[in-house]
Amino acid sequence: MNLPRFPVSASVLRRWLKPGIGIKRWLVIVFVGEFLLALAGALLLRQVYRDYDFSGPGQGVMFVLTLQFLPYWLRGVAVGVSGVGLFVYGSWRAVGVLMGPFRSADGDQPLVEVIYQKRFLARGPKTVVIGGGTGLSTLLRGIKEHTSNITAVVTVADDGGSSGRLREELGIPAVGDIRNCIAALADSEPLMAELLQYRFPGEGEGSLGGHTIGNLLLAAMNSIQDGDFEEGVRQMNRVLAVRGQVVPATGAPVTLHARLLDGTEVTGQSEIGRSLKIDRVWLTPEEVTASEDARKAIDEADLIVIGPGSLYTSIMPSLLLPEMMSAVRRSKAIRLYVCNVATQRGETQGYDLSDHLEALERHAGSDWIDVVLANNRFKARRRGIGVAPVKLRWPPVTTDPTAAPPRLILDDVVDPDNSHHHDSAKLAVAIMRMYERETYERRRPRSVRTA
Repeated sequence: MNLPRFPVSASVLRRWLKPGIGIKRWLVIVFVGEFLLALAGALLLRQVYRDYDFSGPGQGVMFVLTLQFLPYWLRGVAVGVSGVGLFVYGSWRAVGVLMGPFRSADGDQPLVEVIYQKRFLARGPKTVVIGGGTGLSTLLRGIKEHTSNITAVVTVADDGGSSGRLREELGIPAVGDIRNCIAALADSEPLMAELLQYRFPGEGEGSLGGHTIGNLLLAAMNSIQDGDFEEGVRQMNRVLAVRGQVVPATGAPVTLHARLLDGTEVTGQSEIGRSLKIDRVWLTPEEVTASEDARKAIDEADLIVIGPGSLYTSIMPSLLLPEMMSAVRRSKAIRLYVCNVATQRGETQGYDLSDHLEALERHAGSDWIDVVLANNRFKARRRGIGVAPVKLRWPPVTTDPTAAPPRLILDDVVDPDNSHHHDSAKLAVAIMRMYERETYERRRPRSVRTA
């Protein structure tokens, strides 16, 4: 029988006693119980030693088993060492059998790391992330290392590629961004992401050409749940055992529209993403309701993160839902807007931080963002281009600390190998650092804060 490997180095043993495991108190109780049992056994043996004659005729076996040939103090040492050895070995093997199924499939991660991770992450802040596209999945990969209480509220307005075809053929909301977020939150992320993102060859050729497995799974789950898209996504979360949950912003198909500054109207997320000088965006049908799971998660949240992601085509579609925006406004959570590190061709071409905030205010109103997080490192390189910093293909989003109404935090959150994207780990650390600081400030007495 192959048991999981348990490293017994000093560092691993110390990790078992670190705060967050939740095992120390029970170990103390176990050891107290064993001590009492040992004490009872010692009292019994003491009485037997007094009343029984081990040197009499026919008592050779008992003479050896009771170590009569050793000095009295050495008998205690020999029994003690044997007891400790049997206890450690038996406990090690028993824990291996009981906890083996809960370890990672490859068995490379020590059990103490698995337990610490599960217990520690379960105590993390209840975090709601609203957005879509690459930015949202990038953030989720980082934030899931700090908390497992995550709800990703994902836009369903996409109308291009495999998502668009399934939407036209089956009448379901767009599933592409949901698939990306589920892959990002999966515990076995590398393998799961590779499976969910696999795209059948041949764009638009045959019934499967151009479709991804993840999109097809979501479409199939929607059919299994009799067209209840929200329930279908819930079941996908359970089947793939994601860390947290991914929920659609709404369970109904929606279409994104935009009006440009010259009065031209554009329909469809993909077309709007390529458009310059956007004035306003809106959704049809207008009476569509926000997801129940999303509203509930926002009501219970400690932290709400808006973005990163395409301003008009990934973030706005969720905020344009009246019920969603109402829930965000009344929430007592810390509400953070994460600005993109670079502008995007078309929809945010030429925008700085103030332009992003003005667009959010124009569509969702003012005085609802508590903190803004923006990048302050502008010398990252484009992926695949030499080691030295190069001029960006699309300029970074510049900041003016004096012009931002909410509290502004500047930090190095850009991917050093890709100047147009956030670094998931650095972004998550910056967000958690902000959350801890803001939470501390909120808990301080008002008189101290205003002094």
